[in-house]
Amino acid sequence: MSSMDRSDAVNGAVDTAVVDTTTTDTSVVDTTVIDTTAVDTTAVKTYEVRTYGCQMNVHDSERLSGLLEGAGYVRAPEGSDGDADVVVFNTCAVRENADNRLYGNLGRLAPRKASRPGMQIAVGGCLAQKDRETIVKRAPWVDVVFGTHNIGKLPVLLERARVQEEAQVEIAESLEAFPSTLPTRRESAYAAWVSISVGCNNTCTFCIVPALRGKEKDRRTGDILAEIEALVAEGVSEITLLGQNVNAYGSDIGDREAFSKLLRACGKIDGLERVRFTSPHPRDFTDDVIAAMAETPNVMPQLHMPLQSGSDPILKAMRRSYRQERFLGIIEKVRAAIPHAAITTDIIVGFPGETEEDFEQTLHVVREARFAQAFTFQYSKRPGTPAATMDGQIPKEVVQARYERLVALQEEISWDENKKQVGRTLELMVAEGEGRKDGATQRLSGRAPDNRLVHFTKPEEEVRPGDVVTVEVTYAAPHHLLAEGPVLAVRRTRAGDAWARRNAAEAAKPAGVMLGLPTIGAPAPTPAPAGACGCD
Repeated sequence: MSSMDRSDAVNGAVDTAVVDTTTTDTSVVDTTVIDTTAVDTTAVKTYEVRTYGCQMNVHDSERLSGLLEGAGYVRAPEGSDGDADVVVFNTCAVRENADNRLYGNLGRLAPRKASRPGMQIAVGGCLAQKDRETIVKRAPWVDVVFGTHNIGKLPVLLERARVQEEAQVEIAESLEAFPSTLPTRRESAYAAWVSISVGCNNTCTFCIVPALRGKEKDRRTGDILAEIEALVAEGVSEITLLGQNVNAYGSDIGDREAFSKLLRACGKIDGLERVRFTSPHPRDFTDDVIAAMAETPNVMPQLHMPLQSGSDPILKAMRRSYRQERFLGIIEKVRAAIPHAAITTDIIVGFPGETEEDFEQTLHVVREARFAQAFTFQYSKRPGTPAATMDGQIPKEVVQARYERLVALQEEISWDENKKQVGRTLELMVAEGEGRKDGATQRLSGRAPDNRLVHFTKPEEEVRPGDVVTVEVTYAAPHHLLAEGPVLAVRRTRAGDAWARRNAAEAAKPAGVMLGLPTIGAPAPTPAPAGACGCD
């Protein structure tokens, strides 16, 4: 089960996904002056970004790729596996062995760097924010270390390291610029992340992210809506509002209903077809948000609501400011207002002090809530968190046995819930790269409004990622649905047009781009695309 469908940075769940991301904008805002006399302007410079962790990191990597492309680098071919002029590690610190994974990967690159003059390695993200100078002490072949608050400095730091011939470690203690002000090369032409806040004010005992990302800082609503409108003008038809604790939006600006108002405002944007958000916190999930979800047509009937544990004593030990009754009450209200909503969750098994009775309470909530999916994790110590030193650490074999019981129960429920979809007629947004067997089965894949993955029969007429098809569900598996009959309707969209334009532009790119310095000043405005726009 992919763990990239939810934000574990918010909830401290363990994420092992590795994602390679890229960006589209080619402008960079940076006024640092660098001596350029030694720049090699004849060689093509390539880059690779390796991303670990949550959606925040995925989105940050889109920014990093945009910054590098703005500086003249081109993305290394897929599967290059470190064979690039610049390799950037965007790290995650929520796992106990996160540093071992990083240094293992850095070690594998050391001989390649030694044999490739001019190659540079940069390390950013949460682990870099935490470990700082330790990284270049343990891996002296690293050229740049930067933190979560100053990702915009990457091109300048790379150039400074090259000119000065020594590692550059620069960790800002607070946010220098909201990430959305930086250039971006989005992974998708038809879907986009939109950050509405950064940081987190919670103090969950298992999570180190607030210490690394800082206190919550909200973005101005007008800036958020302006970015969404610009994305729609580029052909995006689905957006996902992103925050460490997304529904706490407004706490920084003193408006407790700011998030529900933002959802309703998204409903007024012409061409925006699908709005999602991740990840909320039960503490801040208020009735006005449920009403906004139910009453705003383009807000999708999908909710990721992290549980973590069904036991009140364990929730208290986790410093999760809700209890079982409150959580199940939210689920009940959402189902009453949005009957077809697919609700997913995160659960940690084996938190320190968890008894068999505590675990049974978690199973009880899973049975009552009937989640469409649950991202389940065995507790892993996060160095620097209170939970790492708590008494009552659970033996590995006990955690494993409980984990297997939880997974078996959730698999049964997921399958039962998916079987209820058989016979339904759904509109799917055609996806790119989500069906690993599509080529062999002559199928395509798409996402239903509730975000369920559906594989469908390939129609005779061309359909592109971002287009919308209407299908009837004929079969259910625990983690996907099948629509084996003919496609009932195809709607070509501006999002599909955007995907086609991007592919055509990629195919027409020259073989290489000369290395340049970051652009000085504000990014140039994006020209309006030919034709209409779509939404993500």
